[in-house]
Amino acid sequence: MAEVVVVVEDVRDWKPYYPSERVITADDYLFAAEAAPSGARVINLCRSYRYLSLGYYCSLLAEARGHKVVPTVRTINDLAHRAIYSLETEDLDGLLQKQMHKADTPTDDRYILDVHFGRTANAALADLARQVFEAFTVPLLRVEFRYQGRWRISAIRAGAIHRLTESQEDHFAEALDAFSRHVWRRQRRRRRFRYDMAILHDPEERLPPSNPRALKNFIRVGRSLGLDMELIHKGDFAQLGEYDALLIRETTAISDHTYRFAKKADSEGLVVMDDPNSILRCTNKVYLADLLRNNKVPAPATRILHSRRPADLEALGAALGFPLVLKIPDGSFSRGVVKVEDAASLRMRARELFQRSDLILAQEYLYTEYDWRIGVLNRKPIFACQYFMSRGHWQIVQHGPQGAVREGGARAFPTTEVPADVVRHAVRAASLIGDGLYGVDVKQSNGRCVVIEVNDNPNLDAGIEDGYLKDDLYRVILEEFIRRLERKRTAIGQG
Repeated sequence: MAEVVVVVEDVRDWKPYYPSERVITADDYLFAAEAAPSGARVINLCRSYRYLSLGYYCSLLAEARGHKVVPTVRTINDLAHRAIYSLETEDLDGLLQKQMHKADTPTDDRYILDVHFGRTANAALADLARQVFEAFTVPLLRVEFRYQGRWRISAIRAGAIHRLTESQEDHFAEALDAFSRHVWRRQRRRRRFRYDMAILHDPEERLPPSNPRALKNFIRVGRSLGLDMELIHKGDFAQLGEYDALLIRETTAISDHTYRFAKKADSEGLVVMDDPNSILRCTNKVYLADLLRNNKVPAPATRILHSRRPADLEALGAALGFPLVLKIPDGSFSRGVVKVEDAASLRMRARELFQRSDLILAQEYLYTEYDWRIGVLNRKPIFACQYFMSRGHWQIVQHGPQGAVREGGARAFPTTEVPADVVRHAVRAASLIGDGLYGVDVKQSNGRCVVIEVNDNPNLDAGIEDGYLKDDLYRVILEEFIRRLERKRTAIGQG
């Protein structure tokens, strides 16, 4: 982990807690250049973060020095404007109503919740406290609730360490210890690893983008390259800033924590794959279809359908022919994708999909025994696979009743043995998204070569995608992380 430094405004503010060489004063941090090493994680516990105060300047200069600071200046400014944090807390409304009714709160219309590093002494409000902290990563928060027919968050303010009661001091120490155990440890004489890298995964996911053996390979190869690799999960959001890089090995979606992780990692200066822009662009097939069409990348004949334009649906059979394929914009692993054989099934299945999205896609159906998957990193091809259709089915992944899943086989190839048009179109399509890590699906049918989609979170499974390159696949990806980390370090040093 990056070295942690705690900044307090007055040495007396730390008197109730164990002494630590990691704790320095704001005066030392601001005026002693050697007070915190490059890349340090700074926990700013100044008494106030008001504009142009010592606390404000500590966070401001931490960012200028390339330190990862809690809270950031952006968070400080957001908390100063109720209109901004009201927008951020709208998504918490449902959870707020549910948990406040269960909590042991006063019978009047006002309640104050103290949150220390995402934790609270009121166990019934633990989830709410954690999510408020994820939205506003400030060490101490005071959240005020008002009851006006229903509970609402009326104010969020930063707390102050010197105003804590004795019982709150104990809770704060426990919360800080859980947030960053490195505060209590002596500084290591020599770091074995150059950088700290987190791999976000979900051990319960049924179709993860990397199987357990692949995750072990990433960790083993990464450590041989000087990366301290650690598996994290969605509960580790608050600790994300202690790493230098993030690799997401969990199926991404705009609506869940994977996108929040990517955004937070990007805002805190981590090197991250998948980056938030790539997730935003790749997880919506409507966007991809329009992007490929406007840039004249070969793709299946496609129509975008609106639930309120029934005439377009009726004309679809004549335009694309039957069978054809309907897709919801954010489906993954063949979910939300259906084949229709005639006009009647088209109307029925479209009606079902329109319940999930106002816009859906219709594409011509192209039969192939397999799809090509080309892995692209930084606009260069790094691996190639053939994914075969599930036996007796028209898709690679067949979803059956009660969650049953059946997949077709796969075979890895060197990219030099893949038809040149397949690689060229794949790299061109991925480059329209960005310079991250992508998996591009390409079909060859009746002399045509067309791009089906670009995946921001491509499968990297041991025994499949690494079938040809073996450890070199993990090494190529991790060396790109190192190259970007070194570039950031150089830029900070020159700045």
